[in-house]
Amino acid sequence: MEPASLETVRLTEFDLHLFAEGTHARLYEKFGAHPVAAGATKGTHFSVWAPNARRVSVAGDFNAWKRGATPLEPRGDSGVWEAFVPGVGPGALYKYAIDSRLGSYRTERADPFGFAAELRPQTASRVCDLDGYRWDDAEWMARRGEAQGRDAPIAIYELHLGSWRRGAGAGNPWLTYAEIAEHLIPYVKEMGYTHVELLPVTEHPFDGSWGYQTVGYFAPTSRFGSPQDFMRLVDALHREGIGVILDWVPAHFPRDEHGLGYFDGTHLYEHADPRQGEHPDWGTFIFNYGRNEVRNFLHSNARFWLERYHVDGLRIDAVASMLYLDYSRAAGQWIPNRFGGRENLEAIDFLRQLNEQVAADHPDTLVFAEESTAWPGVSRPVHLGGLGFHFKWDMGWMHDALDYFRLDPIHRRFHHQRLTFRTMYAFSENFVLPLSHDEVVHGKGSLFGRMPGDEWQRFANLRLLHAFMYVQPGKKLLFMGGEFGQYREWNHDGSLDWDLLEQPSHAGVRRLVADLNRLYREQRALHQGEQDPACFEWVDCNDADQSALSLLRRGRNPADLLLAVLNFTPVPRHAYRVGVPRSGVWREVLNTDATLYGGSGQGNLGGVEARPVRWHGRDQSLALILPPLAMVVLAAPTGVPVAEPPRVRAA
Repeated sequence: MEPASLETVRLTEFDLHLFAEGTHARLYEKFGAHPVAAGATKGTHFSVWAPNARRVSVAGDFNAWKRGATPLEPRGDSGVWEAFVPGVGPGALYKYAIDSRLGSYRTERADPFGFAAELRPQTASRVCDLDGYRWDDAEWMARRGEAQGRDAPIAIYELHLGSWRRGAGAGNPWLTYAEIAEHLIPYVKEMGYTHVELLPVTEHPFDGSWGYQTVGYFAPTSRFGSPQDFMRLVDALHREGIGVILDWVPAHFPRDEHGLGYFDGTHLYEHADPRQGEHPDWGTFIFNYGRNEVRNFLHSNARFWLERYHVDGLRIDAVASMLYLDYSRAAGQWIPNRFGGRENLEAIDFLRQLNEQVAADHPDTLVFAEESTAWPGVSRPVHLGGLGFHFKWDMGWMHDALDYFRLDPIHRRFHHQRLTFRTMYAFSENFVLPLSHDEVVHGKGSLFGRMPGDEWQRFANLRLLHAFMYVQPGKKLLFMGGEFGQYREWNHDGSLDWDLLEQPSHAGVRRLVADLNRLYREQRALHQGEQDPACFEWVDCNDADQSALSLLRRGRNPADLLLAVLNFTPVPRHAYRVGVPRSGVWREVLNTDATLYGGSGQGNLGGVEARPVRWHGRDQSLALILPPLAMVVLAAPTGVPVAEPPRVRAA
């Protein structure tokens, strides 16, 4: 890229007009601190929105942090202040010193558009030139649309950069972005994941928020390196064919003095009324989505990560808290919308506009919703009345599955519907099945810790939980540590317990997850048509007495057909009969009870031939060995006529 010139970074009247109406697509190209190094002009152009300030200046290490030494000038009545400061270049630290015109309020704020920040507990912004990095991911970017299509296998490894792995030595130090890349990329490739999802990397003051209380919306956290270092991490992942999804938090922001709250002595970014502007659960502020400039700030921020950092998708946190005005509020603690309802109309418009913009300008990227209610049409296009997300997290499946698996198997027959109820809504949205970070914190324990039984049964249950997820329709997501059976609850202040992999049982769980990812990628029946009810069929969803399930998964090609049979008890089932639509030998392609996974080694000796015994309304059937607390997957014989599926009862 050519060095920025003063003309390219200075705000024009048209920029100000677009900002005021909330439609400036790339606001980040004008606001904030932009170093200029064109010809003899060297310095930094600063601009900030503070409409209720009577005086704004830049204080930094270049003027001994002297308030008022480097004043900004107002741009008419736009509320924007700006100035070019000669001699200030990349690396300089700065804040905006604001004197409010309302009373005697004075404050020093980090730059809302700052591209880099000091390492906490320091809070200044840092001048940064993002134009110098040369990307080397053209091959990935060219095929990204295909890799992220509806029929593509998408298996997501969710991780927290600060605790996935720590460095050796005193203080248990964080790894840098470069060190993370060195260890993470070969691991993700070995495990067979298609994507990583990073808990928020945006700058945040409190480690314990895991990034979800963002202050620097445009700055990757300095905990692990510079913005260019983070670009190198994304670039390196892309070169190995791994997509990158970022958690993004437009639902709320913290009260820290250097942040967005009460920015110019008024409630600029948040609602003034606490019934609208304060989140009762998290003690944070809520954005005023009805204000054009605030909406523009957030929309531009989403584009920033997609465009400047080549991010492949955004997972929007806490969407339910945005949609409902009465979210986590008692009667009298919230204000109805103009029609008297509980829906947050401004937030709905904000999300729809965001998703329409992403779909139009970056159609090969994805937007995910963490939405925990039955709001209709979350992943339906806006023009069809939906919110326009590509995918929605299936929180219902997650809760039902974990509630079921924590039960002693002797009681599971009475709760069989927890496994099958999802079929009633599985195709109403485009779903991701999440076993996320939220399920291994706040006293919930680890996934392994929730499993019942003796040690062997707990590992078998965990293997079965993973397997159950992979044969259900929907994209997959697993939080770090779950893939090898982390014993203890996740702790953001330390590393995962990688030494557990020296134990065969933990290594076996990891090997199974890697093989599940391989099977998911290689078998079209498991990833094609995940939103199509014609590609999924129960064989028997009603065998509660034996706590067993059997189902068929189909690809777009009739030849692609898999049978999965699951046994949720520690009792092996011999000669367990399952009706199938094809004659011939059904080949066993996965068995979670295999000894290499830590199982007992029971199975079907590589395959079972269908016999002309009518069962489950079909003329052919298999007599299977169902291992204890295990799933077997069998591939249908090819070149054999397919029988019409029978009419089956819903779960």
